[in-house]
Amino acid sequence: MATKFSAKRPLTDAEEAEIQKAIASDPDSPEATDEQLAKGRPFREALPELAASIDRERARRGRPPVEKPRQHVSLRLDPDVIDHYKATGKGWQSRMNDDLRKAAGL
Repeated sequence: MATKFSAKRPLTDAEEAEIQKAIASDPDSPEATDEQLAKGRPFREALPELAASIDRERARRGRPPVEKPRQHVSLRLDPDVIDHYKATGKGWQSRMNDDLRKAAGL
């Protein structure tokens, strides 16, 4: 379906009038009145229970916080060392970390 109006060029006055006429003629989406807009409230104020449940759900997502989070570092290693650990499968970074801890005596 071809689009009638393009965002690549400004609308002519006739096109703008046609769009406004189509908006006004839509019975399912009437334009809000100034009175209705004045009665508007923020989402958290209008529906506090729903806002609280959304906050709880968002807080529940993701990994749980850890006491001592790992730090991101950039480290250059020989390709054969990386290939060796990657060949051991998922979790190879944790195994490499464990081996480094043993080598350091930690």
